Amino acid sequence: MKKLLMSMILISYFNFVSNAQSVTAPKFGKGLINIMAADSTFSMKFGMRFQNLVTTTWTKEDEIDGGVYADPQTNFLIRRARFKFDGFAYTPKLKYKFEVGLSNRDQSGGGTSEYSNSPRYILDAWVQYQFNKNWAVKFGQGKLPGNRERVISSGNLQFVDRSRLNSRYNIDRDFGLHLIHTSNPSGDLLTKLIAVVYQGEGRNVTSGNVGGLGYTLRGEILPFGKFASKGDYIGSSIKRESTPKLSVGVSYDVNIGAGKKRGQNGSFLQVSDEDNLKTLTTVFADLMFKYKGFSVMTEYADKAATDNDPVVMESNSIAGIYYTGIGISMQAGYMFENNYEIAARYTAISPDEVVDQKDNRYTLGLNKYIVGHKLKIQTDFTYRDREESNDQLTYRLQVDLHF
Repeated sequence: MKKLLMSMILISYFNFVSNAQSVTAPKFGKGLINIMAADSTFSMKFGMRFQNLVTTTWTKEDEIDGGVYADPQTNFLIRRARFKFDGFAYTPKLKYKFEVGLSNRDQSGGGTSEYSNSPRYILDAWVQYQFNKNWAVKFGQGKLPGNRERVISSGNLQFVDRSRLNSRYNIDRDFGLHLIHTSNPSGDLLTKLIAVVYQGEGRNVTSGNVGGLGYTLRGEILPFGKFASKGDYIGSSIKRESTPKLSVGVSYDVNIGAGKKRGQNGSFLQVSDEDNLKTLTTVFADLMFKYKGFSVMTEYADKAATDNDPVVMESNSIAGIYYTGIGISMQAGYMFENNYEIAARYTAISPDEVVDQKDNRYTLGLNKYIVGHKLKIQTDFTYRDREESNDQLTYRLQVDLHF
């Protein structure tokens, strides 16, 4: 299947090139191919990107052995490799996006009956119609409006990858219906409201709905106006804001009868009676601030089962445990005129006692942006302080290329 998908994409691309007298690519990072219909009834931009990553982790030995960090474990990885298509169909008011993941990490997790025992190729497949100046509706599979860091593209991150808060508590992608409202009440003040109803089991599920539906409501306020180039959802101060810019967001999510251990993520809970599943609620609060070369982003997450007990029981035995608890993440960076950036991040995870141990992480990063986020080298060093396990040190180096 993977070879067939790749072959179809490559054949279509080379067929397009062979039938054209000449092909002029747009500016670097703006897509490999930009197509506009002769009658302007559709457009399509095709792009690709990949991230090559090397990671080395040292684990602290017992104090009786001197407490040194030893036994380095190194991993070389194609972290992400993706094709993306976006544009409009029939009218500029009707936008679309289609994105597929080709690396093993992009496709993992689909080897169960809920996914028809198939890889999870499709990341995004949605259409959005702007039916009014302030109102739009979106339908399909894509990111839910949860924590800001999750909505930021993985190609636009300030660090090599997202924080531990995101990996434990985010609400990720799902298939649903989004209603979006934006307004400019006065002056530079901007507001945005998003309401979503979605299936509840994450992306690419084929076996129907486990449990019940999910609902997300998010509100944002930008008191000082728009960020340059949508910078409220781009890590780092790539565009140096000449005046202070701030975006504050709050999200509330309810996943009724959550079928997975982390709501939309993790493995499915193996229950014979769906009535034993519990409803998960998640609260997010976040902000993004930028001014000249400075950038700051903070996030808070609180995920809980409605009865405050994450343990799912069936036939007097444990069928599974939801990942619930609290997390905070704070990061800041400064971009120098030569496009080098230094950044720091602190993340604290406090899961419920029966779920996992507390986990604090301190990260220092150094980045070089050659062509913004489209061509960059990122490296960071993390100290992981675990409550009940040996501490760790991790070094990461990643090259990101995005056409």
